[in-house]
Amino acid sequence: MKLRIIYKWGYSLVNFFFPRYCPVCGEILYHPEAILCSKCDIGLPRTNHYRQRNNEVEKMFWGKIPIERAASYFYYTRGGKYDRLIYQFKYYGQKELARRIGRMAAQEMLSSGFFRSIDYLIPVPLHARRLKERGYNQSEWLAKGISEVTGIPVATHFVIRREYTSTQTRKSAYERWINMQEVFELTPEAGKLAHSHVLLIDDVLTTGATLTACAETFRNISGIRFSIFTLAQARH
Repeated sequence: MKLRIIYKWGYSLVNFFFPRYCPVCGEILYHPEAILCSKCDIGLPRTNHYRQRNNEVEKMFWGKIPIERAASYFYYTRGGKYDRLIYQFKYYGQKELARRIGRMAAQEMLSSGFFRSIDYLIPVPLHARRLKERGYNQSEWLAKGISEVTGIPVATHFVIRREYTSTQTRKSAYERWINMQEVFELTPEAGKLAHSHVLLIDDVLTTGATLTACAETFRNISGIRFSIFTLAQARH
């Protein structure tokens, strides 16, 4: 009891001098484990895909790759309120936010069995030039957060992005598909994935062109199966 009181007062003191803010609305966070303020957490437009078989995200990949499960954590509208959450960790250096939101999503999804039988978490890779510009791969940090909850290892050594592509923003579905042709390449170690079940991880799902192109790179790996997780699914 005393330790709890000391911890509470200690946190309050630290928060007074070094306050943490909600990345969505900018309000001060008063709970040490909070990622979003209570209002933004309650208002987060969760999809609950992970509770539904044959959901809208799974259907996007039917007939394209051997898909087991697929889910996005919440709906995302460009220019909307939760746009700020994506921008914070994608463009403003908040990689720790990506890790923590990955943990948050995984903790909610864990009991559903969504991660059952998955052998590796594979974040969609960035090109070396983009990685140098940004300093980190936001999808890898999402994967790190998921790994901390599930215990599934993050694997970044099986596939690379060999082509530097222009941004997919504002491209049509066909333009996105063309933009992603022959972009990814397997490393010599990818043969170890035979008969494995991998979870491909990306930040935002729009048409699925990037994830499909990444998965198709593994087409000659015997018996490989895919599940897909994205933090957000874009809605227009």
